[in-house]
Amino acid sequence: MKRERLGSRLGFIMLSVGCAIGCGNVWKFPRMCGQNGGGSFMLVYFICLILLGIPVLVMEFAIGRAAQTSPLYMYRKLQKPGQKWGAFGWICLIGNIALMAFYAVVCGWLIYFFYRFVTGQNQGFGFAMMIARPEVNVFFLLVTVVIAFVVLSFNIQSGLERVTKIMMILLMLLMLVLAGRSLMLAGAAEGMTFYLKPDFSKIDGSVIVGAMNQAFFTLSAGMGGMAIFGSYIDKKRSLMGEAVNVVALDTLVAVLAGVIIFPSCFTYGLEVNAGPSLLFDTMATVFNNMAGGRLWGALFFLFMIFAALSTVFGVCENILAMVRELTGWSRAKGSVICGIGVFVLGLTTALGFSVLHFQPFAEGTTWLDFWDFIVSTNILPLGSLVLALFCCNKIGWGWDKFLQEANTGTGLKVARWMKPVFRFVVPGLILVIYVYGLVTFRWK
Repeated sequence: MKRERLGSRLGFIMLSVGCAIGCGNVWKFPRMCGQNGGGSFMLVYFICLILLGIPVLVMEFAIGRAAQTSPLYMYRKLQKPGQKWGAFGWICLIGNIALMAFYAVVCGWLIYFFYRFVTGQNQGFGFAMMIARPEVNVFFLLVTVVIAFVVLSFNIQSGLERVTKIMMILLMLLMLVLAGRSLMLAGAAEGMTFYLKPDFSKIDGSVIVGAMNQAFFTLSAGMGGMAIFGSYIDKKRSLMGEAVNVVALDTLVAVLAGVIIFPSCFTYGLEVNAGPSLLFDTMATVFNNMAGGRLWGALFFLFMIFAALSTVFGVCENILAMVRELTGWSRAKGSVICGIGVFVLGLTTALGFSVLHFQPFAEGTTWLDFWDFIVSTNILPLGSLVLALFCCNKIGWGWDKFLQEANTGTGLKVARWMKPVFRFVVPGLILVIYVYGLVTFRWK
């Protein structure tokens, strides 16, 4: 099967940023930040992005570009004779499918809230009412899946690349407008102080674990989410600079999301540490009490949809690429079958608050928490650990081959002095934080 190519460097950056930008930035990041002390979490999160996020992203881009295949076969193609790294390609496939099992549902929730604001039905409903209605959850899950796989059924330049570039530009414009509006609210100063001023006494092991998992989640790093776009680009640019660009834009969106949310919370006396409902009930309350709230609410949830859909497109493209390489199907046939599969699996989350009751961990947990545990707590950090071991050691692809691939082309390079960081610091920190996270996880 002939390898498709992206039309431009801008397309590659926008696709990578689009896959990184999503609910991790604008739904999960503010929630994690609010629950873990605001500025304290921000500080640790930035450190995790620099020490762990950028190196892992460079490695993902490198093995994707070198292998010129989907994550399903990239380890097998680059491994030395007799090695057994190929099994991790299947973990990548499982991880991407598990992510869509809840992510597509969350995207559907955003579309539903946008619909309520656009049609003027933005009063008298909330997150709890929505998730308790199976017909709403299932219908808007279906809408999300249909949009995603219709776009992906076209070739990558005319479908995914073109749509994502437009969405990312609109996303940035919407965020700047909303952030400017938020900074004019009465509680802006108090909200920004909470958001940006670290309180070092609040930094503990759980904050560090949360920050690392969030860094990997927001970058879709560790299960081939970025490797697939690496396989679609040429060798004109070195990969360190591209990784820095993606992390910088991704972080900008996450920071702007907090600028939009926290001044609003402090202005209207709302909880900053609310759970999954933070962006739904909290922000809906803000807009319902604001002059012109229907318009601002519609714009807010439109930007949320763009952010979420960009990741849905990226992850579903990854699933589609792996399934197509496994079966030889065309884009159109693969899109139909993969779309049906994602929809069926997503029903577990869509119905998990009403019909399919399942409490995997502590009281009140659901299918959403189960899938998030599989992806965020396990596959993303462990996948990043495997990636670091594979790229930087002789038992895998090896440091020299990785360095040659990463530094091919013009732009910022991986320096040789960085080898201890890639080879020892990254896997060491991931392993320690991962084990601590499992030990302290609220199982019951």
